[in-house]
Amino acid sequence: MIERATPMDALSAPPTFESLLRTVEEMNTPDGFKAELIRGKIVVSPWSKLRYVRPMRALRRQLEANAPDGHIVETSPFLFQFPAANRAYGPDLFVADESAFDADGRHADGAALSLVGEFTSVSTKDADWHEKLDVYGLLVPVYLVVDMQESEITCFSGPSPHGYRSRKTVSFGEALHVPEPFDCSLDTSF
Repeated sequence: MIERATPMDALSAPPTFESLLRTVEEMNTPDGFKAELIRGKIVVSPWSKLRYVRPMRALRRQLEANAPDGHIVETSPFLFQFPAANRAYGPDLFVADESAFDADGRHADGAALSLVGEFTSVSTKDADWHEKLDVYGLLVPVYLVVDMQESEITCFSGPSPHGYRSRKTVSFGEALHVPEPFDCSLDTSF
């Protein structure tokens, strides 16, 4: 008899969204890395590079001044879950209703988000521009893609069952209007 390797997925049913979330929760992710659920898989990626700190801080400060009442602006590594899409993301920058952090557990409800900012890297760019855009576009009022490779920032707004209705891109250094619930202009000269 010849032994053959048997793929794990052939032995049992695919893992559920809840079991993947539990696995992420139990992971001992190395310092400087975050774990997300992307395309039904656990993806571990490094936190942003040093040169990302200045633009992240600049956007955070501007958004803090214009955030809706009761919302906080953070760059902390929290995972937001989107059960209907079987996804969970740890945004680089986010604005969320602070009541989302009153719950027990380690995964906040994606419905609490009023804005998400993702800063692209070579390894995450595809997910930021496609996977996350599709999921955020159903629910999150504003999604900022800060394209660090192209030196551009794109603001998506107006979520709908078919994705975002509006898109505006500017080069770094140009003002970018962010619509309701912020209704402000961001200085992108990082």
